[in-house]
Amino acid sequence: MSKANSTDPKYAKLSVGVACDSWGVWFPDDDKQLPPLTVLDQMAESGFVNIETGPYGFFPTDPDILRKETKARGLTVVAGTQGGPLHHREDWDSTIGDIRAVAGTVSPLGAKHLVYLPTPFIDYKTSEQIEPDTIADDAWKVYMEGLNKVGAILRDDYGMTLGVHPHGNTYIQTEEEITRMLADTDPSVVSLCLDTGHVVYSGGDPIRVIADHASRISFVHIKAMDQDVLAETNRNNWSFGEAVAHGVSVTPPKGQPDMVALIDALAGLDKELNVVVEQDLYPVDPAFPLPNAIATREYLAGCNLGSL
Repeated sequence: MSKANSTDPKYAKLSVGVACDSWGVWFPDDDKQLPPLTVLDQMAESGFVNIETGPYGFFPTDPDILRKETKARGLTVVAGTQGGPLHHREDWDSTIGDIRAVAGTVSPLGAKHLVYLPTPFIDYKTSEQIEPDTIADDAWKVYMEGLNKVGAILRDDYGMTLGVHPHGNTYIQTEEEITRMLADTDPSVVSLCLDTGHVVYSGGDPIRVIADHASRISFVHIKAMDQDVLAETNRNNWSFGEAVAHGVSVTPPKGQPDMVALIDALAGLDKELNVVVEQDLYPVDPAFPLPNAIATREYLAGCNLGSL
């Protein structure tokens, strides 16, 4: 079950799910990752129902095949995921094409959300610097125009909601950048996919983000970060990929934010929300994800998110 089994009705609008990065999946094709159908098998075996598809091309991209594979396992696709350099106008066409491809795969299965991942300025796999750490005002303006355009396409052509996902080593990661992004985009087509772990990673407070931007939150990634590893990350200037390799992303109740307080804050929004469990684990021992996903689901159910 995806809904809470608490008798308190305030939790009833939160639906739990899981994404494939909890299985160490960051890329469409990588020999350090588990096979796609194995990941689907284990998502189902771990007791989750709702899933987000992750990097486009990892799971089947033909909607009929994806429907067959998910239905056979009792899984429901609630969101797709895609990024792209919208701060470069010359890359809009290719990025929009990629986003349309994802929407065209998941919307026929009933998914209503597309999670947009900002393009990193440091490569997640190699830690190579790709672009400057800061973005110029004119490029920011182009970025926001691009988000508005994508959001309108998703709403008008696919009946989907765009959720912009703050992420480490990108131009949209801190609380200040989240606030700026929301202020500079059209609320009718651009919303926030709150990733609690990335807010903590960037020095913020996800509960404060919930309070400050309640009306713009359309989707949630629930994730925890280890404060000691995060402090070491900042001391050593590690990239996000290096931080993950050192274990910054941890299994609740370890790490921050406090999940009881966080889930209470989400329930206090009093609106239907998909809350997708994530743990950044690339690369990972193949034996780790399944029991870890079960333990995470059971712990969160005890916090009134989802069902035992």
